[in-house]
Amino acid sequence: MKAHSFAILTGFDETYPVATHIPLEVEQDENGKITLSGHMMRKTDHQLAFEKNNKILVIFNGPHCYVSASWYQDPKGGSTWNYMTVHAKGTLHFTDEQGTYEAVKAITHKYEGTQSAAAFSQLSEEYISSMVKAIVGFKIEVESLEHVFKLSQNRDAVSYKNIIEQLKQRTDDDSREIAREMELRTSDYTD
Repeated sequence: MKAHSFAILTGFDETYPVATHIPLEVEQDENGKITLSGHMMRKTDHQLAFEKNNKILVIFNGPHCYVSASWYQDPKGGSTWNYMTVHAKGTLHFTDEQGTYEAVKAITHKYEGTQSAAAFSQLSEEYISSMVKAIVGFKIEVESLEHVFKLSQNRDAVSYKNIIEQLKQRTDDDSREIAREMELRTSDYTD
């Protein structure tokens, strides 16, 4: 979740599902409780929907990649997609102006640091004040987590190893990360 913190927040208005894509801060306290925080534009369909129904599903998309059936011991099966995601369910609470200010400050520090020309400390008070009026901060208390990992678990041992080797030969980070995760799980793998 921390490595892939640009997440999808989903909820419902009265008619349709709503969603928004947002960078989040992921915090875990000493008791293991997870809190997500961020900010969104005010008066959008998703912000209005979350005001009415604050139960939320947050989807964290991790690495993902195409897996060719040509890598299987029997290539007559269908090709597929391997992926790693986390679904976090919880309750969203909007913050006051100070909470919104803190949310913007935290996400700016995360990506800009404190020494960058675009650091939070470099933003004018007028700019921050106008921004805080156009957005609203929030915190999500995570109530349940579910990982959804599809890593060719349904393949025979030979195909599983072939998939790992093929993915390791690719140049994109996602394929290599999926291969690494599959290798970590090889000792648990059974036909």
